[in-house]
Amino acid sequence: MDYQEKKQFYARFITVYGRNPVLEALRDAHLSVHRLHLAKSNRPDGAVAELLALAQARGVDVRHHSREELARISKNGRQDQGVAADVDCPRHADYRDLPLSGAPPLQLLALDRVTNPQNLGMIVRTVCASPLDGLLLPRQGCAPLSPLVIKASAGALFRCPLWRCDRLTDALAELAARGVEIVALAADAPTDLCAYRPKGSVVYVLGNETDGVSPAVSALAQRRVRIPMANGVESLNVAVTAALIAFRSLLATPA
Repeated sequence: MDYQEKKQFYARFITVYGRNPVLEALRDAHLSVHRLHLAKSNRPDGAVAELLALAQARGVDVRHHSREELARISKNGRQDQGVAADVDCPRHADYRDLPLSGAPPLQLLALDRVTNPQNLGMIVRTVCASPLDGLLLPRQGCAPLSPLVIKASAGALFRCPLWRCDRLTDALAELAARGVEIVALAADAPTDLCAYRPKGSVVYVLGNETDGVSPAVSALAQRRVRIPMANGVESLNVAVTAALIAFRSLLATPA
């Protein structure tokens, strides 16, 4: 594969591991499974036999690997149970392919060091169901797209418009240079989210569950906004905050 093909592959494909998650993917007629990976050490009966039968019935390419090779593919040798599959997610892409020149302006959510798989899965489900144009998700610093995330998203991970990047700071800096406004959520921000109206494409950045948006990302933000709190409550769960922003965009039309 050339560079462009590799970029598209790593953006579009999710490697699911574990016997039950892979069985569920193969049973779902709405999902396109690119390849089934099996450890040569697997016994060819039970779940493995069913996996092979499903793959054959769907015309899925099957590859057999050493246990070490499969662990490199799944990136979780302790929990992959000798099974992995590459699932094609056509709504996943590289952030550099964002259609910034079109209309209307884009509204995206980005995550900075959100490490809890349950939170990530719930955010993915929220973004998928919302009017937002997708989720900007870095490979470094956030929770990996594991079976726990897939379960918490109730399968929405495969359908959510996901824009992948390696490092969030690099992606945000490039988007800012292309005219996108970077907006960081912060409890001490001077601007109330309810009063903010984007004038063009915007990325709302949510930070870590414990200490919020990182200093490096805050330095890239052109604006900081807060969600007004009552009764002495300091902050909301990051997944709840994501939902407020995602569905507020129905009303927050560009000025």
